Amino acid sequence: MLKNISKRTTAYLAITTCILLPILGCTSAQTDLGLTSDKTSTSIADPTLNNGFNLFTSESARVIKKADQYLNSPVKTITADKAERSLGGLHDFYSEGDYWWPDPDDISAPYIRRDGESNPNNFVEHRLSLMRFSEIVASLTSAYIISSDTTYADKAAQHVSAWFADEKTRMNPSLLYGQAIKGRHSGRSIGIIDTVHLVEVAKSIPFLIEANVFTPEDKNKILAWFSSYLNWLNTHEYGLTEKHHPNNHGVAWSLQAATFARLVNDQSTINWVRQQFKQVYLTEMMDQQGGFPAELARTKPYGYSLFVLDIMAGVAQIASNEQNDLWHFKLADGRGMQLAVEFMRPYILNKNAWPLAPDIQYWNDWPVRQNSIIFAAFAFQKPKYLKAWLPFEADPSEYEVVRNLPIRHPVIWLTKPNDVNYIPLI
Repeated sequence: MLKNISKRTTAYLAITTCILLPILGCTSAQTDLGLTSDKTSTSIADPTLNNGFNLFTSESARVIKKADQYLNSPVKTITADKAERSLGGLHDFYSEGDYWWPDPDDISAPYIRRDGESNPNNFVEHRLSLMRFSEIVASLTSAYIISSDTTYADKAAQHVSAWFADEKTRMNPSLLYGQAIKGRHSGRSIGIIDTVHLVEVAKSIPFLIEANVFTPEDKNKILAWFSSYLNWLNTHEYGLTEKHHPNNHGVAWSLQAATFARLVNDQSTINWVRQQFKQVYLTEMMDQQGGFPAELARTKPYGYSLFVLDIMAGVAQIASNEQNDLWHFKLADGRGMQLAVEFMRPYILNKNAWPLAPDIQYWNDWPVRQNSIIFAAFAFQKPKYLKAWLPFEADPSEYEVVRNLPIRHPVIWLTKPNDVNYIPLI
């Protein structure tokens, strides 16, 4: 089992680079902290905290180093790996339920569930390709934003066009065969969570359009793909089931839907997500301390709590505007994003204080740089939050961690493209 897990991790490690940054002290070592410099970047405003911490300066070395490596990375989509157990075609994404295993009493029987224990013999190649795609595009786009060098944007555009525009290599805009279970299901609604790794691709595309690196035809095909997938998420029974799933799966649906809707200017979907955030995620799913009981009840409560907080932060970041500030919205009893961040922040700083049993797997691999913390630092202008972000691993290599870390590139989330009028009529 350990050998197989190592194989997966090695596959992901081949596409990531680790750069450790120093542990911060908020008022010292300007170069370590990423404090403002005279660096010239794009005309996009550099995200800067009220203590002078500058995100571009902090991220520049890590991002540029990765992006330079990815300039030589070949384009690869799901069509490169055929899933023999899938009932779909070459262009259909396929994955298998993580916690489902052969029945030890009858290996020919349908698989049985072992919560929190990932089966290392599952087909994961499409997931790996999707995670690789997200990592490469978001890194290259971040490098373009920081440097204004369109070489990075050009390369990112090649990958995006292959996944969504090229008829030979594109992925179908549906997820009929996600998280299949041998002997039980050819696909399930909860498989939709696998495409949460498309959110950083969708966040990158407006910057790439601004860089004018797509042909008009490819641009329209790419936007049409996201429009079609968003429609599928809102109409197919799998999408509708996941849309109302009462735990991290529902939040992950909203993160995807809101990000894709922002890209294709679907205001009705964004409005629905805002209401769901207020009326369900905060009102029904969050407890009075800021935790999420459905995640705390799992066999990996620490990892699931980090994950749900990260994707809640992603929803708050993508779905907020001046009239609907999800970061500062609070229920009458005080429940809101700041309470959620304050619930987990002490346990990020000191995991040994975690009051529940350690996760049954990957306990030693968490925490890493959680996007919820850096987003909250900017949303609430709290430089002290950086102490729970800067010292931690920015580019984890463990497959299971990366699978549950769909947001890893804060530059594309904390800046805005200059040209907001890029949406064509589809």
